[in-house]
Amino acid sequence: MHRGDEASYFGVVLSGEIAADTGNGQHLGELKAGDTFGELSLMSGNPLYADFVAKAPSEVLLIPVSLFQSLIVAEPNAVQSISRTIADRMKMLMADPAKAAAAMREGDDPYGLKLKGERPEKILVINCGSSSLKYSFYDTSDESHNARGAIERIGIDGTRLKHVGQKGEVKKDLPKGDFGQAFKAMTAELTSKETGVIGGAGEVSVVAHRLVHGGEKFTEGTLITDEILAEMEKLNPLAPLHNPVMLAGITEMRRLYPAVPHIAVFDTAFHHTLPAYAFLYGIPYELYEKKAVRRYGFHGSSHNYVALRAAQFLKKRPNELRLVSCHLGNGSSLCAVDHGRSIDTTMGFTPLEGMIMGTRCGDVDPGVLSFLERDGMSGAQIDEMLNKKSGLLGLSGVSSDMREVLRAADQGNHRALLALKAFCYRVRKYIGAYVASLGGLDAVLFTGGIGQGSAVVRALALQGLECMGIRLEDDRNNKAKGDQVSLISTDDSKVSVLVVPTDEERMMAREALRTLSRSYITKVLDAQKQQSFLVEVSAHHIHLTQEHVEALFGTGHQLTKHADLSQPGQFACKEQLAIVGPKGKIERVRILGPARKYTQVEIAMTEQFKLGIHPPIRESGDITDTPGCTLESPSGSVQIDKGVICALRHVHMSPEDALRYGVRDKSFVRIRVTGDRELVFGDVLVRVDPSFKLAMHIDTDEANAANISAKGAQGFIDGIQSEGSMN
Repeated sequence: MHRGDEASYFGVVLSGEIAADTGNGQHLGELKAGDTFGELSLMSGNPLYADFVAKAPSEVLLIPVSLFQSLIVAEPNAVQSISRTIADRMKMLMADPAKAAAAMREGDDPYGLKLKGERPEKILVINCGSSSLKYSFYDTSDESHNARGAIERIGIDGTRLKHVGQKGEVKKDLPKGDFGQAFKAMTAELTSKETGVIGGAGEVSVVAHRLVHGGEKFTEGTLITDEILAEMEKLNPLAPLHNPVMLAGITEMRRLYPAVPHIAVFDTAFHHTLPAYAFLYGIPYELYEKKAVRRYGFHGSSHNYVALRAAQFLKKRPNELRLVSCHLGNGSSLCAVDHGRSIDTTMGFTPLEGMIMGTRCGDVDPGVLSFLERDGMSGAQIDEMLNKKSGLLGLSGVSSDMREVLRAADQGNHRALLALKAFCYRVRKYIGAYVASLGGLDAVLFTGGIGQGSAVVRALALQGLECMGIRLEDDRNNKAKGDQVSLISTDDSKVSVLVVPTDEERMMAREALRTLSRSYITKVLDAQKQQSFLVEVSAHHIHLTQEHVEALFGTGHQLTKHADLSQPGQFACKEQLAIVGPKGKIERVRILGPARKYTQVEIAMTEQFKLGIHPPIRESGDITDTPGCTLESPSGSVQIDKGVICALRHVHMSPEDALRYGVRDKSFVRIRVTGDRELVFGDVLVRVDPSFKLAMHIDTDEANAANISAKGAQGFIDGIQSEGSMN
């Protein structure tokens, strides 16, 4: 087992001796009979931190992660022993900075883009359109066996299949038939002796299905059952053109592949982190409460993938970057990604809003629709016009294909040129808007058929944005073909501009693997669901550096303990400050001790208006590009240029707690909070450390929503949203 490998097993040394080395000259120690390895990586979600090499003939028991999570961690004695081992090894690493740095250096896939599971999987990814089927096959043990294909014109004359695999490309005509026959043709091609990649349909181990709309209920990949299928059908009114045909495809594929897990992956899921002020429309709030009318956003798999690829290219962590992702194609959308989270996107309740697209209108004044209806058009006619006769096609009168619009514009066609300029203006306008939303920008990403393929569109879309630090390098832009990640900005551009080829199917396969991994710990959650923990209300507070302590209270001043907090070693101080913003101030805000390496101010959402500050939602400690404020004491004041945040809701756990609940550091979970107004909080960050005591922290706004008093409440883990990892 090598450093950088994904932790798929918990190892127990039965005999012999195993050396643990970082692979770059740092020796961490030896493991002998009875010792274990892999637990630290299983806990953190990071790759293995060392090479484990037998120094002599040895016997090792490797326990798959599913058994580790569902059986081993259900045994209290095993949990205690493993958690002590984790704590001891973390202390050993932290005591030696050189060893810690060597062990924590990233492996060969820190962004999780390689398809790796607990065991080799053969994944079939399905994407059904109204009359088309796209499919991709991934073999996680040998990606040279990967294949993809498409069947067009299903149910009408001229049905045609195209298949590309390791043995070449195949094109063939098919008889007119339904989706059931299309799926059979796909299976026949995958298993063909001449062009296939598997010996039989039974080799497929998991099927991933694309669903356009997951509503507010489905915010991650979901294992499909009859009950889940019924819940998904309830969302058909939100995407009547897409979801029904996709659900019909799921039903047929479950019939053809009944013995394997089927997993739904939702276009909307990546955008579930949009704040309410970004997803609500300015219409009666009751329409959101009763009809779920809000912005959902789409192209989530694409935006998520290119954000990860950009971070990889820039050698940054995703949670260090502010990005604008431009997915430009027949369907187009932009997305503002702040530290790995979608905070705004151009598509809305449906994929019709936002950008001018191939045949879709994008943003339009709703008053136009009322006018057209009064003028005699029916609702169905208006809907068809907006979705199928507008966009590039409607403006240019030439085509919905940007390539044809560009050719016509080049030949002097006035309407084609107007359509091109309108399209690029819309991109430029939204980039500018999202720079404001993000409070700055690190990179602009172009993807999709147009984004990857048209240097002209990229150049026109970025014209005039030098004022925002965006400078395009023409030669690089013209040479970028879209088949690999390419930097097209100048070397002195403050903002990087990248062309990033998207791969939505790979992201679907990745999410399928992660969903399988989450499903393995269902037994753990079932076993622990009656074990509650404290949910505490964390009111506004301040963390100070020692430098700022002395600036506010005098040279040599030490913070004075008022009361211990639930987390060991942390305490509320007698000292209090005023937080002063451009609009107002908040008096008597408690300082929490001890002093930290950075000054940080945590406030609730409703306090933003009082201060006149708009801080982002961030994990504690992530204060890059956050707003500042003035802190006042009776003895003086300090102006901080950053550090004001709304803290991401989180739960503290020791390694033993995390093992019992089957979660990792940096996992996101749903937590059900009991009381007279029971609520389920999603996107709760799990933070694991040997010094932590089990407790969830929410701010006063969240406590008010759940009617939780200052004494707190009891919480239960309701589900796993994502497992801990770098991104």
